[in-house]
Amino acid sequence: MADVSIVVALLLVAAAATMAVATRDPVRQALVLAVLGVVLAVLFTVLQAPDVGLSQLAVGSALTPLLLMLAVRKVRRRGQGKERER
Repeated sequence: MADVSIVVALLLVAAAATMAVATRDPVRQALVLAVLGVVLAVLFTVLQAPDVGLSQLAVGSALTPLLLMLAVRKVRRRGQGKERER
């Protein structure tokens, strides 16, 4: 039974990672990256590494996507400000 859950978790990670690579919009990439972080946290928990899973949940699914979304927002605002100056 444990092997089945590991295979399912690995397939979910592969699907989420593929979606993260295939997505072109940076905001959507950040959201898919958050989903990938959650799925990786589940994988680590299934592999009996709950401490690594909790770290992945905090950093990979919350902090990193948030920083990416803030950076995209700032870059887009600067781009709009430069267009207005012209």
